[in-house]
Amino acid sequence: MQHLRVSRTCTIPLSELRWRASAPGGPGGQHANRARTRVEVRFDVVGSPSLGPRQRARLLERLGPTVTAVASERRSQSANRELALERLRRRLASGLRMQATRVATGPSPAARARRVEEKRRRGRRKRERGRVDADGDG
Repeated sequence: MQHLRVSRTCTIPLSELRWRASAPGGPGGQHANRARTRVEVRFDVVGSPSLGPRQRARLLERLGPTVTAVASERRSQSANRELALERLRRRLASGLRMQATRVATGPSPAARARRVEEKRRRGRRKRERGRVDADGDG
């Protein structure tokens, strides 16, 4: 039995995927009108026995109950199947990826000192601007 390796901890048997082929849209000759080269692959997150409870919850929250990938760029159905499978794998992997929690940080002491020094310089520059006297003695 073949599996789709999504991440180190998640593999999905290909038997859990549902495939559908259809004619691609858009212009083309007889081949595009007759061949069923557009491929759609679906994965049922809710009904999958290969997902753990945390993985299922994360995918449901981020991607919904069904994850779909479509490919119709290539002329052959087999090439589009590979493309759709890779897109599904990437979508599932991004849905399972843990987001690193951001730790709020404050400015460093050196950054504070630079800010204060810049404020002093700006204040000094403004004080030196002063008014010009009427007789031109600045």
